Amino acid sequence: MFTEIAKLMDDGEPVCVTFQEGDIGEEYDLLYCEMITKARKGDIFLAASQSCPPGKYVLSTSEDKPDKYYLASGRYIDAETAQKAVSALPRIKKKYDHIRIEPLSENNGEFDVIILYLKPEMAMRGVQALAYNDGERVNIDTFGAASICGDCTALAIEKGVGLSYGCKGSRKHSEYDDNEIPIGIDLENAKKIEKGLKNIPETRH
Repeated sequence: MFTEIAKLMDDGEPVCVTFQEGDIGEEYDLLYCEMITKARKGDIFLAASQSCPPGKYVLSTSEDKPDKYYLASGRYIDAETAQKAVSALPRIKKKYDHIRIEPLSENNGEFDVIILYLKPEMAMRGVQALAYNDGERVNIDTFGAASICGDCTALAIEKGVGLSYGCKGSRKHSEYDDNEIPIGIDLENAKKIEKGLKNIPETRH
């Protein structure tokens, strides 16, 4: 269904993320962003948990705010600033029991968000394809923290698109390419981008 979107990535597949109720998920020692990277290469997860402290807060499996964790890591100048940063983190509001994480080829066409890792030109084409439908600008809302769980998942579900430059944790632990920009898109906007990609002109022709 999303064949044009799949072509935007030159390494692996887009990853579909669905927050589901009912089935019992598994406990993982992996970080959420690590599971996304592994799903990009073909793995499938039904995850009830993951091991990143900020990720637990963003994905709403814990109410423990990660401000002390952030401060101890040296990310912010003082405790007040770390607390302010945590208050700005997007969070999952949907009730769920586990997260289904799978490559696009294994998905049934329904998901909460699809996550891609794109070179700048392909990210540009994705933005152009979305604007093709309504002429609206795409706002980039990020601050270098909780990129895959926050910007590309929780924020993307909330606002439709979450384009990020990554974060220290995801770039260190999930090891996507230095030249890749992660982006999350909800189902409605993915359909618009798919339509736009079929109609906008090629970049270099």
